[in-house]
Amino acid sequence: MPPGASLSGSGAPLVLPQRLCPAVLDLSGLRDGPAARGPRALRAPVELYLARVAEQDAQTLRHAREVLDAEERARARAFRHGRDRDAYVVAHAALRNVLSVVTGVRADALALTREPCAGCGGPHGRPVLSASGVHFSLSHSGGLVLVALAPAPVGVDVEELATVKVMLSAQSALHRAEADELARLPAYGRPAAFTRAWVRKEAYLKGLGTGLVRNPALDYLGTGPEPADPAPGWAVRDVLVPSGYAAAVGLRTC
Repeated sequence: MPPGASLSGSGAPLVLPQRLCPAVLDLSGLRDGPAARGPRALRAPVELYLARVAEQDAQTLRHAREVLDAEERARARAFRHGRDRDAYVVAHAALRNVLSVVTGVRADALALTREPCAGCGGPHGRPVLSASGVHFSLSHSGGLVLVALAPAPVGVDVEELATVKVMLSAQSALHRAEADELARLPAYGRPAAFTRAWVRKEAYLKGLGTGLVRNPALDYLGTGPEPADPAPGWAVRDVLVPSGYAAAVGLRTC
């Protein structure tokens, strides 16, 4: 399906509900091997999946590593801390698991490549599954994994609530209006508000394909309970995640 097309093929814009709740992903099925399931059509307008790293036992982690490709395994081995390595393995196995369901290709046989970098043109841009018509995005933080699949460019981000130190170091990432909103809040409300703004920006920029190569302060997404849409043809929505986290998804709607 071409980027930006509707699932129905009618050309109508995709419409995101105001709040999105991810499905909890069970990775225990990886124990049975990376058998292909599907294919099946994507469920419009976006599919979201959540996994907790701490809930995966040793057997599931072992099978999760087995579905990764050589590059992913090398990256996993490079992590110094086991918790970071496990988070990477669970996140990338989760992505392969859901892509396998919609494409009908075995999880360990999916050939993920990378687009050229939006900043320098190098071969390290966002990952893609060529000729599949499926767009995807992946994020993990603090032991929580979030995966998004869509028929159009999509970005997702999940983060633990920011500390005061993080907020101070990242103030320059806020749009001027967002900084003003944050300054008007009591101190206890700022970590959640800042993190809401941050995940909205990350989701949008990942959807664009630029990541933080594009200055996040250029775009107003807001710090309040509801995000602002950053540009015509794009929608950003908050994702319901456990307490202590914030998450958002950005989708090109037309």
